[in-house]
Formats: sequence, structure tokens, C-alpha cells
Amino acid sequence: MNWGESILSFQEVSFDFGHKKPILDEVDLSIRRGAKLTLMGQNGAGKSTIFKLITGGYEPVEGTIVRAKGLSIATARQVIPREEMEVTVTEFFQKCFKETVYDIAPRIDAVLEVVNLHAAHDKKIKDFSGGQQARLLLASALIQKPDVLLLDEPTNNLDKAGIEHLTHFLVDYKKTVLVISHDADFLNAFTQGVLYLDVHTRKVEQYMGNYKDVVKDISVRIEKERRQNAQMLKTIQSKKEKANVFAHKGGGMRLVAKRMRSAAQDAEESMVDIRREDKTIRDFTIPVQEDVGGIILQLKSVTTMDLSTPEAIKQHKLKTKKVKIELKKNNHLLLSGPNGIGKTTLLESIANGELEGETIGEGVRVGYYRQDFSTLNFEDTVYESLEAVMQEKKEHDLRSCAAGFLITADMMHTKVGALSEGQKGLVAFARLVLQKPGLLILDEPTNHINFRHIPVIAKALHDYKGAMVLVSHVPEFVKQVKIDDELKLK
Repeated sequence: MNWGESILSFQEVSFDFGHKKPILDEVDLSIRRGAKLTLMGQNGAGKSTIFKLITGGYEPVEGTIVRAKGLSIATARQVIPREEMEVTVTEFFQKCFKETVYDIAPRIDAVLEVVNLHAAHDKKIKDFSGGQQARLLLASALIQKPDVLLLDEPTNNLDKAGIEHLTHFLVDYKKTVLVISHDADFLNAFTQGVLYLDVHTRKVEQYMGNYKDVVKDISVRIEKERRQNAQMLKTIQSKKEKANVFAHKGGGMRLVAKRMRSAAQDAEESMVDIRREDKTIRDFTIPVQEDVGGIILQLKSVTTMDLSTPEAIKQHKLKTKKVKIELKKNNHLLLSGPNGIGKTTLLESIANGELEGETIGEGVRVGYYRQDFSTLNFEDTVYESLEAVMQEKKEHDLRSCAAGFLITADMMHTKVGALSEGQKGLVAFARLVLQKPGLLILDEPTNHINFRHIPVIAKALHDYKGAMVLVSHVPEFVKQVKIDDELKLK
């Protein structure tokens, strides 16, 4: 690897959000020019916080962050803030610069070509699909041509073609890249090292090599440390037992016993402090609404975007297709199609009962998981958000459900908007469990979710006994879920 000089370093950096939310503890790390690195860590560990420390959005509580003179840094954020949804494409990209850029139009066209997106400059951000918004977020960082490119879950909402396009771009990118992602194949295609943020020690460990090799090395190291500790425990137990025997013999044997105990204590102190693995959410069931039956959801037509030509895309042309969809209990429908065709808009219309020719059974509760979490009130505390969907307000049921999704007592009184995107996702799933819906609508439910949780979520959806409509661009996830029918949008 031909990396250059260090352009960014943390020197004994500590950071916290108050004494109950420590994030970093005297962290040392160095990032070199041209490096392409993965930032790993558990949901809520503080990966996005490290990005904000790098950009200067946060200042360390202790320690120093050293940046090379004139270093430019840009972040491709995870989501577009709600207050930016009403702006046009031109206004969105102007916000990327501190000063007005008068020749921005050709720069916008060039960067949209890089992310494979056709868009009119006067189109509002809210009118783009989730996948298209993900491309806009990436483009907003690329248009700045930064020395350091920070990508936070860049493959979320991207279809296969979009991920391939992004991967090729990053392979060819000549500057420094730091990526937060749970997509192992994507990361393995271009990263050359890993920064691992340990949620327990609050340190950052640095590893060289591609993503899969590093993950394997970490696993081998942990297993070796476990074996060493197991052998050490046997030695400690043996010394303690001998010390007890010698202590009862009296005389000079007491001194021997004292030495034995001292040796046992030294051995305990030398045991390796093994990293506790990231916790996984408990297996869970989404209970189905009991008083529903017959046809839960009926669709007679769907309206989507016309993606047949660049001109049709720019003119926002729509097309309507007749369908015959009837979902009863235990019927699961997969909705598929390319980014921008209108899957998110279609799901929203179904959830709100706004689709022509659509019928949702009377009294059916709709559980709607949105990829942008707009069904959550960001001003509610987590407790208030969970309680709001319960039919019977039982404290024990609420807290038991929350614990299964790793929602701690401290988090209960935190505003939803202050959570990481991964934590918001877990709150959204907990709400579905407490809501007990008859119809489940899921828009990219694996976005932002730690890969350890995904098989648990897949099993819960597979076992769901109500009607379900699912959108997901992750084939490995879809394979684990029971799907009875697929509606392909073209």
C-alpha cells in the first residue's frame, strides 16, 4: 500500500455527552493520505460522533485533533434533514459551500453523472425516492472534491446497480476515504484497513488489510485470548488450592501460602481483557392483530415513475399499471424495482389508504416501518414513542420489549431525534411489536441496522402471521423471509 504522510490524527482524544454517555477515552489514531478505511463499531458506539470530531462539528473534551494545513473534509451524511426536503437540487448543492458558487450548474451535472442520477435542477428533494436521495447525499460530498471523504452508510437505499457504481468510483478515487457501513462485500471491494471503535473500552483499534481479513484476524485473536485465559484460570485455581493447604499446616508453610496467593493475584491481573462481543437483539415476534380476517389489503392498480428515457425522468412522467393483489393473513408480498421508480411513494400511499383502487380491511392496524423514520416523532422520548402505539399501556410489557431491542433505561428518557440511526431502527421495530398490526409495511428495514441483528429481524418477518408488503434491496435478507408473491415495478 502506497499511503502518504499522516494528514489527520487523534492525540489522546476523549469525548462524552455527559458522564452517562462516554464515547471516547484517550484515543490515539492516525489517518494517512490516500488511505481507504472502514470505521467499525456497535450501533450507538459513536462512529458518527467520530465523523463529527473529524469535521470539527464537535470538539474533544480532552486531547487534540491535528489536521494537515488546508485539509478539506466532506461528509456524505446518512439521511437528508427534514428541513432540507423543500429545497431544490440547486439549493441543496449550494448548501455544500460556504460561499456562493456561480457556475454550479455544470458541476451539479458532472457529479450527478458520477452517481448515475438524472435530475432536473429545479426538482425538490422531497420528490426523490430514498435511493435517489442516497445518491444526492453522496454527490453532495463529491462535488466538494475533498481531501478526506467521509461516507456514513452510503449503500443504504441503493439498488445493486447503484452499489456497483459507487464501488467502482471508490476503487478509482485517489484521495482518502473513511467509511461506516455494515455491507461486508462492499467494504471488502476497496478498503485497506479498519478502525474498530470498542463500545466497552471506548478505544479505537487500528488494523491493516482488507475488511474480511481484518474481521477474521480479530476473531482469531479473541479466540486465542479466550484459550489463554482459560489456561490461566486453571493455574490460578491450582495456586489458590495449594495456598489453602499450606496455610492450614502452619509454621513456615504460611509464608509459602502467602507467596501462592500473591502469585495467583499476579496471574489474575495479567489475564487479557477480552473485548465483549457486540450484543445482538433477542429473538422477537411481531404479534398479529387478533380481530382481522378475510382480505386485509387489495390493490387494483399502481402508479410509478416512467424511467424509460432521461427525458421522461426529467419531466417526472408517471405510468399506471393494473394489478390484482389480495393479501390475507400470512400473505407476504415483495415489492421490487429500480431506484427512483416510486416504491417508497407507493408504500406511503398504501399505508395512508390513498391509492386508487386500494382497499384496507376495516379496523386493520397498519404497522409502517419507513426508511427515513418519519413515522417517529423526534421530539418524543423513547418511552413516549413506544407507549404511543400500545393498545394497553402496560409498563412491564413496554420495558420488557424495549430490553429485547437493547433499549436501556438511560435511552428511555432520551429524545428519539438524539438517537443514532441504528438505534432509531430498533425503536421502530419495538413499536411494531407493541402495536400488534394486521398489515405490516416495511421500506428497507435493514438500513442502518447492525449486521448481527439482521438474521433475527429476518426470522421475525418470516414468522409474521399477518399481511406484509416488503421493499428491500438486500437479496441475502429477502432469502431469509417468507415471500408468497412479488410485484415487479418496471
